[in-house]
Amino acid sequence: QVQLVESGGGLVQAGGSLRLSCAASGSISSVNTMGWYRQAPGKQRELVASITNGGSTTYADSVKGRFTISRDNAKFTVYLRMNSLKPEDTAVYYCNADRILLTRGGSVYGLWGRGTQVTVPS
Repeated sequence: QVQLVESGGGLVQAGGSLRLSCAASGSISSVNTMGWYRQAPGKQRELVASITNGGSTTYADSVKGRFTISRDNAKFTVYLRMNSLKPEDTAVYYCNADRILLTRGGSVYGLWGRGTQVTVPS
């Protein structure tokens, strides 16, 4: 069973930092683009940052200069370093993999983790 498991969320004061991790597990050969999304109460899920397996990155305008996405391809893991956190960053953060290639052949598309809560009190 292939799955994504997030960790690293929590409560942090404004101006603080957190690092989220997301590991893909299972019989995996490789993972294409991985990304972090977030969903605040009453709002739609939005892209925060994404990174291809070649290392190309994309960021939402609201997090540019504060968040950094990175990955370890050997560990099928993606990270999100979040600095200068603001109350408006409060949300559930979800990890996504657009395509996971399996060792036995075939692929899994559009896999999501269960999410990790990040809370920045105002």
